[in-house]
Amino acid sequence: MRNDRERLLDVLEAIERIEKYAQRGKQEFENDELIQTWIVHHLQGIGEACRSLAAETRDRHPEVVGSQIIGMRHILVHNYFGIDHEVVWSVVENNLAGFKSQIEHMIESIFESR
Repeated sequence: MRNDRERLLDVLEAIERIEKYAQRGKQEFENDELIQTWIVHHLQGIGEACRSLAAETRDRHPEVVGSQIIGMRHILVHNYFGIDHEVVWSVVENNLAGFKSQIEHMIESIFESR
């Protein structure tokens, strides 16, 4: 079973994988089904990793791993054919870098201080 530190590192890895193709820009994202699928897949993984964190960890950092990322995971998984790619791109463009910084800070504050 994976612990919270491993799950948070999984989140960082997924973000880095998204960034790898997101840097090509919105036009590439809109025109390339494989890039869309790649990004959606890794957003699902981020939501799943956050959902799987211990309740204590989620409760201590609700601003980071709160219901929004977990809710997005549910939409991406259960409404696969109704995914709004504009919303997905908006999350990647506007929220991913800040979320990455928050996850890095969580890792430092929880696990590096021990």
